[in-house]
Amino acid sequence: MSELLEQATAAANQGNWSLLNQCLQRLPLGTNATNTDAESAPLNETDLEQVLNLALEVLDAGDFRERWEVAKLFPKLGERAIAPLIEILEDDEAQMEARWFAGRILADFNHPTVILTLVNLLKTADDEDLVAMAASALSSLGNSAVGALGDLLLNPETRLWATTALSQIRRPEIIEPLLSVVHDSQVAVRSTAIEALSSFHDSRIPPILLEALKDDAAVVRKEAVTGLGLRSDLWAELDLLNRLQPLLYDFNRDVCQQAALALGRSRTDEAAEAIFKVIQSPATPIPLQIDFIRALGWIETSKALDYLQQALPNVSMEAVHEMITVLGRIEQPGLKIRAAQILLDFFYSEHPAAQSIPVRQALTQAWGHLGEHSTMDALLELLADPTDSVRLHAIAALKNFPTAHQQLEQLAIDENLTPNLKQGIAIALAEWQV
Repeated sequence: MSELLEQATAAANQGNWSLLNQCLQRLPLGTNATNTDAESAPLNETDLEQVLNLALEVLDAGDFRERWEVAKLFPKLGERAIAPLIEILEDDEAQMEARWFAGRILADFNHPTVILTLVNLLKTADDEDLVAMAASALSSLGNSAVGALGDLLLNPETRLWATTALSQIRRPEIIEPLLSVVHDSQVAVRSTAIEALSSFHDSRIPPILLEALKDDAAVVRKEAVTGLGLRSDLWAELDLLNRLQPLLYDFNRDVCQQAALALGRSRTDEAAEAIFKVIQSPATPIPLQIDFIRALGWIETSKALDYLQQALPNVSMEAVHEMITVLGRIEQPGLKIRAAQILLDFFYSEHPAAQSIPVRQALTQAWGHLGEHSTMDALLELLADPTDSVRLHAIAALKNFPTAHQQLEQLAIDENLTPNLKQGIAIALAEWQV
């Protein structure tokens, strides 16, 4: 055994992982095998096994920096390092950091056993960092991993694992193998393939997504809708309005929700009309109604605001609250005045929802965000609200108006104010100084 290896062994016996690392790095391994350092004799197979065991000790007991350094050593030891690294990676009782490093090191070994191990880890690991590491490792293996995983697609027992692994790689090379399983009998295989293929702009994929809209499995339909919703460049060419509109009435809520999101991204009046019809339907569940209101708000056109105004008095209390929030988030300058006026009209209506505390709070927040001067009188009026939380929300909203403080000071000396409003203004001025 070389002198350096003897020093390394002594350092290991002392638990001196830093010194052990230094010794191991100086050994003639891999590209350093021709090193003529006088204190380093050529290593035989027995010596190399000893080096591997010492490196594994650092991986098991060292800190992050020491593990980082020793990780560079394993690829130089060749395929003999694969089996013990896999053993660490698959050991649920091993330290998570050691398992992470083992997987990261294995990415340097272009070997079928490594690929299978990483694929299995994707399937079984609960830790997000381990899953991300496995996906990154498979991606770094490149075409060789794609080829090996493509072979696993041929076996029904490994097809789901292989599809899952391929979906994590996100390289153009995965398109061809994934296209071969989009009609698989396993729902999870179809949905995983559809989701991954949706990431690519390839002419073969849109027809697959359109076909998947009619899949018997809801999860497959959902992934297809999501993928098509990201292809605004094909909106007219694929007639996506008419393709996606029927999915607004799907039996599965997730599919309906994704259809609404996809239509919302189109920002067209035709899509707004389609979404509005579902919001108005008495058969639409409240949670789904709320999802559709959000999608309608994202369209942000004058016509979309028309539909929100028409729907506002006719929806549930929960939906009213969401609609106020949506109108308060309008960003286009030309539509902010309109949104503020819709909310003012509702506030001064006799609708029962307009009297509820959560709705009045939502109105103040919406007006504060919109910042339209036309809403200041309503906010000042709410300073006389009998509910403390409503008054505080109104004060917070008024702080977004440059002239509000001056107007409050002027009103404070008005002898004709009601006692409640006078008290509210006094509180607002006191809060302003905080």
